[in-house]
Amino acid sequence: MISNILIALTILFIIANLYIFFTNKSYKKSTFNAPLFYQLFFNMIGIALGFAVLYFLLSLNGTILKVGSPTGDPADQSFGNLLYFSGVTLLSIGYGDYVPVGSVKLFAVLEASIGILLPAAYFMKAFNNGKSDNRKD
Repeated sequence: MISNILIALTILFIIANLYIFFTNKSYKKSTFNAPLFYQLFFNMIGIALGFAVLYFLLSLNGTILKVGSPTGDPADQSFGNLLYFSGVTLLSIGYGDYVPVGSVKLFAVLEASIGILLPAAYFMKAFNNGKSDNRKD
């Protein structure tokens, strides 16, 4: 019971911090661009879902993920696990609990590359937008 209350309070704390971050107007010269951030966020979700569907379709032909343990048993090929693998790969976290097998290795490297390069491109776009806004002032 106490743990549920603490979990709820922690979630509220996180939400409050996010709200303050997005509504704080004290940094008038900030290069933060909310529409650009939302576009990146939804693009990343779409890419993760797209790769998860790709992995699911590839899993219909055979094992594409193995458990990252010494046994190397085939992992459960459920869509939830594939979505998790896609998200972890896109964010370049790579916990190592699932290891891609065969052609999926190529797609995993491609997805990880997109996960690194896309936010960098958005950052550069926001940075350039901020520079052009400062020149107008």
